[in-house]
Amino acid sequence: MKIRVINGPNINMLGIREPDIYGRTTYKELEDMIFKYAGNTGIEVEVMQSNHEGDLVDMIQDCYGKIDGIVINPGAYTHTSVAILDALKAVSIPAVEVHISEVDKREDFRQVSYVRKACVKTITGHGVEGYLEAMSFLKTC
Repeated sequence: MKIRVINGPNINMLGIREPDIYGRTTYKELEDMIFKYAGNTGIEVEVMQSNHEGDLVDMIQDCYGKIDGIVINPGAYTHTSVAILDALKAVSIPAVEVHISEVDKREDFRQVSYVRKACVKTITGHGVEGYLEAMSFLKTC
């Protein structure tokens, strides 16, 4: 199984950005955790990050015909990007939306998720371990 993990804006600032909300795990530590889990479970994984919406769309489109599942944390684009939603719909690959914090218990504007409409599952508030849960779920799809 091939999974692509796609991270949106500011996820590269993990460990620095609002650690009381997002924890102290750095982005490098998150990547290492994902690669270790993948190696232990027989998943082939790619991990990508961009602060630019078009780059995220390109990363999703590039999955077509090559990737079996997508784990996506679109960051702030969760609440604004129809383009990312449309890209996920276009490739029709099972995708799991992941958020480190409990977005449903935060500011009102975070209550809207466009990407959720194209995802088979959403995991919120489980910290960085949510990425591993998403990979495990996709492995069973």
